[in-house]
Amino acid sequence: MIGAASGSAYEPTDDQRAIGDVARDVALREIAPHIVQWDREHAFPRQLYGKLTEAGLMGMLVPEQYGGVGADYVSYALAIEELARVDAGTAVTVSVHSMICNAIATLGSLEQKALWLERLAAGDVIAGFGLTESDAGSDAAGIRATARRDGDAWVLNGRKQWCTNGGYSGVVMAMFRTGGAGSKGISAFLVDSSLPGIVVEKTTEKLGIHTSNTVDLAFDDVRVPHAAMLGAEGTGLTQALMTLTSGRIGIAAQAAGILAACLDASVQFAKERVAFGKPIGAFEGVSFKIARMATDLDAARLLVYRAAALADAGRPFVAEASKAKLFASTKAREHASEAIQIHGGYGYTTEFPVERYYRDAKITEIYEGTSEIQQLVIARGLLGRLD
Repeated sequence: MIGAASGSAYEPTDDQRAIGDVARDVALREIAPHIVQWDREHAFPRQLYGKLTEAGLMGMLVPEQYGGVGADYVSYALAIEELARVDAGTAVTVSVHSMICNAIATLGSLEQKALWLERLAAGDVIAGFGLTESDAGSDAAGIRATARRDGDAWVLNGRKQWCTNGGYSGVVMAMFRTGGAGSKGISAFLVDSSLPGIVVEKTTEKLGIHTSNTVDLAFDDVRVPHAAMLGAEGTGLTQALMTLTSGRIGIAAQAAGILAACLDASVQFAKERVAFGKPIGAFEGVSFKIARMATDLDAARLLVYRAAALADAGRPFVAEASKAKLFASTKAREHASEAIQIHGGYGYTTEFPVERYYRDAKITEIYEGTSEIQQLVIARGLLGRLD
């Protein structure tokens, strides 16, 4: 439980911080020397994930019996933040992979756990996620992709848009309509990406997180065994939303990592850049921006730690995860802009990393539930459904 070593309800323990330290060391050693080139080339560094697997970072939320670390959510959030502090694209790859691992660990059958978890934790296999369609984004209940029962198999057909990790995944957790209209007609499947009929139709070029792989996947008469269904038939949307709720902790941590990177860069530049005969940090116009940045970073971290600690304790955390994501993503985007302002003309060039932080920050307000959806979740928790 968070704070067990320090006595503070919001201070991670030494053991939890140790996993964050591992992520920080790997990020500085394996990502930092290459990130400028990878970002410029929009490269997905596939070879990197074998090294992250060796460090245990791809199996953080996988139980030890399946070759994982069996870490708690607080430790996981700290690791995602440290990865995002160096590269937000890598952080979201690990975050989405981890949320699928967690979904299998908590919702999967013994057969599914045995089939996938060890490979995902220790076998250099990446997991992807497929929910969104061209006409079904925030309205996830509107998906049209279908799964038709055929003997002891299901036949999958349809298109999934913006599948994170989809082009490099070994397994995709994807939602298909197995029944009638509405949320109760949707089921979740664990789809082996090597099966015939699965095609990457498009690799999406994005404003930021260039090292993250985002694709449109086509499923054309893809036959999967009945055992590929995750959980009971008709519960897929519920499972998808549960998975996204836990994933919001990871995205909030990613946003906190971007914000931390903005603060690091701004402090360094404010000390080194001289104007009017003194470092620009001596001027209130700059120093006050940095003070607000540091304050909001602490607040974002506290919200993330609280949501993660509640998840670890088995207590409800839906609203808390939404609050963490809403606040951290908003502040990451706001302060990435301020970091560019602090850097002046230099901030608008690729000579300094803050322009990348600015591009990377925006997506945290959109994926795994837009900021508007987070506000809806928070408001409904307070007011109930009034419509």
